[in-house]
Amino acid sequence: MWRDSFRLQIFCLLMAVLAVVVLVHNFFQLEHLDDDTVSGSNWITENNVGRSLSQTTKSDRKPYCGYKQQTLSKREQVEQESLLAAIQWPKLPDSKIAFVQSTDPAHSDFVIVKPSRFFKVGDQLQVLVHMKDFQGKPKQYGGDYLQARIHSPLLKAGATGKIVDCHNGLYKVFFTLFWPGEVKVSVSLVHPSEAIQVLLRLREERPDRVYFKSSFKSGRYSETTECNICLPGDLPVCNFTDLYTGEPWFCYKPRKLSCASRISHAKGGYQKGLLTREESLFFQSDVNIKRPILSSGPDSVIVKPKAFIDSSSIDRAEDSMVSPSGYYYEDQWRSRTHWIHHFNKSDDITKCLQGKVIHLFGDSTMRQWFEYLTAFVPDLVEFNLGSPKNVGPFMSVDLKHNILLKFRCHGPPIRFSTVFSSELHYIANELNGIVGGRNTVIAITIWSHFSTFPVEVYIRRLRNIRRSIIQLLDRSPKTSIIIRTANVQELGPEVSLFNSDWYSFQLDSVMRKMFSGIAVHFVDAWEMSLAHYLPHNLHPKEIIVKNQINAFLSFVCPLQT
Repeated sequence: MWRDSFRLQIFCLLMAVLAVVVLVHNFFQLEHLDDDTVSGSNWITENNVGRSLSQTTKSDRKPYCGYKQQTLSKREQVEQESLLAAIQWPKLPDSKIAFVQSTDPAHSDFVIVKPSRFFKVGDQLQVLVHMKDFQGKPKQYGGDYLQARIHSPLLKAGATGKIVDCHNGLYKVFFTLFWPGEVKVSVSLVHPSEAIQVLLRLREERPDRVYFKSSFKSGRYSETTECNICLPGDLPVCNFTDLYTGEPWFCYKPRKLSCASRISHAKGGYQKGLLTREESLFFQSDVNIKRPILSSGPDSVIVKPKAFIDSSSIDRAEDSMVSPSGYYYEDQWRSRTHWIHHFNKSDDITKCLQGKVIHLFGDSTMRQWFEYLTAFVPDLVEFNLGSPKNVGPFMSVDLKHNILLKFRCHGPPIRFSTVFSSELHYIANELNGIVGGRNTVIAITIWSHFSTFPVEVYIRRLRNIRRSIIQLLDRSPKTSIIIRTANVQELGPEVSLFNSDWYSFQLDSVMRKMFSGIAVHFVDAWEMSLAHYLPHNLHPKEIIVKNQINAFLSFVCPLQT
């Protein structure tokens, strides 16, 4: 009997232990399901992605997280490959180039082809740029990133040029002469070809060089964890992938709190120590970052007026790829593809926007539009939504003229200080919730916060936005949709690694191609910032923003001609 009692006790003990194990297992399973949590080992990470993808696809590009695992239609796959091919940059002849053999803007020079010939408005001006290294030897390969413009300071006139890489150390720059008088040529080396290869490596291998964080809170207890499009390692992560667009976003799971307790998103910071000592030599402010290249001869030409200027020669068929798309004259932007009305009085803007709802989506450069319009139009009064400064969302109202102006930042990745989790909205989803119509105006910009990621990440985001735009225009074709392009900015050694103009130029090229052929308009902020005489700035000064607004409103309220 004692033996039977002992066996019964052993059995009960084993059942109790089994029950505890099952309870704990179910608890974790329930938590993972309830909080939409996934294990880091289930999500393809940077460490094992190559092995996983080698069984499914072949590519000479290094896949980043799950972006090579996207389910793309054949048409989308062809488009993506075409876009990546279009922005492919020339490679160096050798993987390791010594600093003294890299491009030196001080030794390089340019010449104007036939500077003394007779030029008139409308003619083409050609410039040849000869690149040399720090030993004064001519470069034998291309891949440098240059910027060029023509300008007349007294006239406050300027325009950009089209640069052609001959892949042998020689570059051709073509300008269209838009105004009469003395026209000066300026050429700058933004990055030598050797630096571009470093930027390429960082984009593919170190997309984590900007990291993000989220705060989780329950009662008085809070935790902060790192977040990104993809997180390495096998730690549990919270899966915040958007249910509608499929845009991925993850945070490491807090130790004690649930994923549902997330309250905010913020920029975490910038990684340090990204470059080797040799690589850092390619990023020096006063040596090879945005340095002028001087002329070995005359740096200006005299342009005569045209006898007769036919105003009908303006190309009314808007094309996002037209270059240059316009020019400055007397500090006013003149587009080559559409008529621009100059809204110099607040009453003119009020008349244009009366009865309209204006949605502004994007980053801080789009927030500048909201701030300009709210400040310039007296009857537009900002309504305090209690949003964090410089983050939003923001809203201004003109009750007298029935105008509603709204700004909202795009979804992650976004390098803002603090954004409430409830305000992390994707542009595509916002567009899906807009009815549209002739009194609905939408402006979008999205570029700067994607510069640290592989281009596939950006293509995916644009694909979602484009799909929503097409659906919106299908149900409400009279909706006005305007795309603001990227713009140039001031660069230093550190900024170059995260937000180089070269990164922005590549993304901008992709954006223009992806949105061409659909009924959207473009405000060419890129050329409007590059052609202007003011120093480059991520947030252009007011005179440039004013010209952007003039172009924007000219699409909303086109001139009757």
